[in-house]
This record gives sequence, structure tokens and C-alpha cells, in this order.
Amino acid sequence: MAINVVIAGPRGKMGSEAVKMVEKETEFRLVACIDRKHGGKTLQEVVPHFSIDVPIYEDAETCFNENNEVDVLVDLTVPEAGYQHTKIALAHHVRPVVGTTGFSELQIEELSSISNSQNVGCLIAPNFAIGAVLMMKFAKMAATYFPDVDIIEKHHDNKLDAPSGTAIKTAELIRETRTAKKQGHPNEKETLPGARGADIDGIKIHSVRLPGLVAHQEVIFGSDGQTLTIKHDSMDRASFMEGVKLGINKVMEERRLIYGLENIL
Repeated sequence: MAINVVIAGPRGKMGSEAVKMVEKETEFRLVACIDRKHGGKTLQEVVPHFSIDVPIYEDAETCFNENNEVDVLVDLTVPEAGYQHTKIALAHHVRPVVGTTGFSELQIEELSSISNSQNVGCLIAPNFAIGAVLMMKFAKMAATYFPDVDIIEKHHDNKLDAPSGTAIKTAELIRETRTAKKQGHPNEKETLPGARGADIDGIKIHSVRLPGLVAHQEVIFGSDGQTLTIKHDSMDRASFMEGVKLGINKVMEERRLIYGLENIL
């Protein structure tokens, strides 16, 4: 049986890739889209090159009320909209797969509480590229042996958050390793994201925003006489779609919120 999918943000660069991915997958069926403009129109009216023609809604509540058999919401919008869409989806027992970064810890805790109470699966992933997820896992492993580390992340100039969700998640995974080892670090502090950089538990994050970039990250470890660099580059947004596809399938089996694609690999 096909999984019925709603995509939020179908005109965006990531959203349009998700539409193309769903078009190709026989086990998925696109039933509607959510867009901040063009409510009442159809997808082909707005983006003629798509072969699937489904209704567009500006309001998520109306979308889920009028499409009672939606299984999954794929949200690839911006943090404010993605947060609201996720809350509404969970209230309608629709499973969100969210690629929007920039949620606060309090927002994730609230969404996790709603997901658990509704017994509805939810996946929030800072990065859907499988290679990027492996980069984060390898960085967590390396942190056992290298206490000194910097993260450099580079993205396109339209990305709103800095540092990126991937960089923050990487720092959190490294911090987990340090905590497990009871390994302190000098100058421990944490700054809130928002500037082009951050300091999380003594891990410096450097953010670059320039045209021509897509998504790139280096985790650089240093110790006496050596460095170790773990690097991942996404040159095309198609690189994220295998992770989105995996997320759609896996979230159907879950009854809780999962933060990070690495937790379902």
C-alpha cells in the first residue's frame, strides 16, 4: 500500500527535489502540498514541469482536515513554519519528517512530548545526506581520542541559520563522548546560535555563507604532531533525497520523536 505524503515548501530548492523523488517512487503518493502562497491552486498551475497535479493549501490545518488519509508530512521550509506544521501534523496523527533546522531545544522537547503523548512517530533531521550523517558518527568516534576540535561549515548564502543544524548536532555528539569519558575541557561555555559561529562546550564552530555553495562541513581534530579532518560535501540537493526516502519509510514504524537521521540508520 502506498504511503500518502504531503510536502510543505514544494517551490523551494529542497522541496522541489522532494516532489521529484516522490514522483519516482511507486511506494509513495503525493496527495497535497502546503505553501505560503498559491492556496487554492494546484501544483502544476504553479510549477508546470511537475507531472503530479495535487491541491496546494496555505493552511496546514485545512490541508489535513480535507485530506483524511495523509500518512506523512515532509516539511522542508523554515523553522517558524516547520515548527507550526509539525505541531498541527501530530495533532492530526500525521507523521512529520522534518528537514528544517533552527529549532530550539525547548521546541524539540515540546514536539517530543506531543509525539509521545499522541503515540505518533516524528523525525527531525538536521541533515538528510547519508554521508553527512556518517561524518557526524565518525566525528563522535574520533572525539574519544582527540579532545581539541573545530568545526567549519559552509552553506549557500540563502541559508537563514548560522551555525547550521548539522554543525550543532555534530558538536552535541562530540559533547556526548566527552561526557561519557568525564572529560572536561578548558573554557567550557555555550553560545546561542544566530551569529556566524558559536562555541558549544569549548568546540568552536565557524560558519561561511556564500553563493555557489550547497552544504559542506569539516570537523578538524588536533593533537601533538597530527591533525585529523573528517569532511563531507553535498554538491547537489539530490544528495539529501535518499535520507528523506529512508525517513518516510522509517517514521511509519515509530511512535516517538527521533532527532537525527543517525538514530534510524
